[in-house]
Amino acid sequence: MSSGTGITDADGRPVPITVTVDEHMPATATVGGPAPIAPDAGPAPAPRIGIRLTPPAGELVWSCTPEAARELAAALLRAAEEAENAPAVRPVTVEAGELRRGDVRDGDRAMTVESARTDGSTVHVTWKSGAGRSWTQAYAADTAITLKRRLPEGR
Repeated sequence: MSSGTGITDADGRPVPITVTVDEHMPATATVGGPAPIAPDAGPAPAPRIGIRLTPPAGELVWSCTPEAARELAAALLRAAEEAENAPAVRPVTVEAGELRRGDVRDGDRAMTVESARTDGSTVHVTWKSGAGRSWTQAYAADTAITLKRRLPEGR
């Protein structure tokens, strides 16, 4: 990963992140925990995923098993989906010609854009209800449509 990931510290400064795959042994043992294994004693340690964050305030180095890395990735994906699907602070109004798949119309019932096709100055929008029914409506391209939620561009 690079500093262009959009990850920032509490002050909004970019935090470069480096992810590596290597064998990691802790430099010190925790109180009551197992003592570190000497390099020539016993089997080699299991591979570890190394995560290095380098904010301006100092460096943080973590490591975990591949299984824990998968759990972290899954948690990050769930959080990303939740953030993207969270309702907007206030509804957004767009012209019918700007509707895109995944947009959710503001109103009493959930209506999600399945597709939008422009035919001259008319836009044919296929909506899907929360109950799974689909229908198509035609709008003038400049008709204002109020949305409850809009996914980011490119999704």
